[in-house]
Amino acid sequence: MNIIIAGPRGKMGSLITKIASNRTDMKIVAGIGPEGRDYIGQDIGIVSGMGRALNAIVVDDIKTVINESDVIIDYTTTEFSMEILEAALRSKKAVVCGTTGFSEEEFNRIKDASKQIPIVYAANSSRVVNLMYKLLKIAAEAIGNVSDIEIIEMHDRYKKDAPSGTSKEMGQVIAEALNKELKDIAVFGREGKGERVPGSIGYHSIRSGDISSSHTVMFGLMGERLEITHHAYNWECFAQGACEAAAFLYGKEPGLYTIKDVLKIE
Repeated sequence: MNIIIAGPRGKMGSLITKIASNRTDMKIVAGIGPEGRDYIGQDIGIVSGMGRALNAIVVDDIKTVINESDVIIDYTTTEFSMEILEAALRSKKAVVCGTTGFSEEEFNRIKDASKQIPIVYAANSSRVVNLMYKLLKIAAEAIGNVSDIEIIEMHDRYKKDAPSGTSKEMGQVIAEALNKELKDIAVFGREGKGERVPGSIGYHSIRSGDISSSHTVMFGLMGERLEITHHAYNWECFAQGACEAAAFLYGKEPGLYTIKDVLKIE
């Protein structure tokens, strides 16, 4: 299968390039970057820091290369992701999107596009994080109604959105298990006086240094607490999942798929 990788100089794009280039079932045909970047016109292997050419050029006009591809892998920014989505829709190409921070309107556009093209939307493409979702559902169903639930997430200083897309998905899993709407019970940070609101889910976002990704969900009871935590030591687990998602999409019918579909996690 032929793939295009968006943002190949970014932390995810560079790792995806490395992993995809070593897979026997994938061929990188091009990279795509925003207009005006100094690496446009260079080989993606050099741009991504691999130190060797892969015979695939990074362009800033996806229309010039999109027909060579089967799947586009996009972990960039919300603005650039929407441009890529529209191009994929016009050319009827599959998309793996791991970008986070979309507005409700933008995400609705992704849903609409999935009626015409296959899309995997993966706020987190780690196999273990998606297993954690399952554990959170079990915990929430068992003790969620008698717990004070807090979500603490940590990322590097460069992450643009807060809370993280992953922590939002975790909150959604818990809220659904409690038959509630996350928007009705989420509390983002705290300041001032007053006791904790019963039944709420507290969010706390830390941005520091080069922390790859860390998520802890705490179920606090009187005299004890349960913590479910995932730490990523680097971003390679997410890049591996992105490539698995691209392989999954090859030949798929239009639809909005999740990483659980890709990894077969019930």
